[in-house]
Amino acid sequence: MMATYRTRQGDTWDLIAYNLYPRVGREMCMGRLLEANPDHREVIIFGAGVILAVPEIDIPVVANLPPWKRR
Repeated sequence: MMATYRTRQGDTWDLIAYNLYPRVGREMCMGRLLEANPDHREVIIFGAGVILAVPEIDIPVVANLPPWKRR
């Protein structure tokens, strides 16, 4: 079952992605949110209470990163 997110007044796609995916590139996951919620694709700024589907995004395993790039 896919997770959901209830919007707050003033939420935007990139802000939602930034808050939901802190370990996966943050706002770069916005496209995946849009794909999972085609009915809301035209929304720029959300009102409160809209339920969005939140897809799970796999965290890529990258070896040999310098210490400052590891999370």
